[in-house]
Amino acid sequence: MKSAPIPVATGFDPVRLIETYQVGIWRYLRALGCDAAQAEDLTQETFLAALQRPFQDINASATSAYLRKIALNLYISYRRRSGKVTAVENVEELDRTWSTWAGDDEGENALDLLRDCLKGLTPRAQRSLEMRFRDQKSRTDIAEELQITPDGAKNLMQRAKQQLRECIESKLK
Repeated sequence: MKSAPIPVATGFDPVRLIETYQVGIWRYLRALGCDAAQAEDLTQETFLAALQRPFQDINASATSAYLRKIALNLYISYRRRSGKVTAVENVEELDRTWSTWAGDDEGENALDLLRDCLKGLTPRAQRSLEMRFRDQKSRTDIAEELQITPDGAKNLMQRAKQQLRECIESKLK
């Protein structure tokens, strides 16, 4: 049995659309709380949804906002189907923050700033954040490796994150 053809938006290049915005949508979904695999799935669903509706690629900012809105709605639907509550007002605040930080380059400038600011941290602070966010280590594991208490690890990471935040904000001005 043949399925009906899927209507596809016209007037622009879908390959260019995906190449331009895919990384930004994936990063946005990760910022919302998706794991890598879920972000990948929802990113694909975002573009499928966008391409199945009448759509006009007006400018980068509008297109990025439109795709993020689709991704956000898909994320909320996924969370509801999973029986997990999502505080939408927190997600909307995150979306506003994302727009400020990521800008029109899908977060590339913010990542460059983060990499630059990371260099200003002590090696110990850098290592604690790498273990926590890259390696997904627990605070106890981090404390053990750095030979400090779990509370010391918590304080070290909090101070490091605050330093990063201040550094990035100062560079964004």
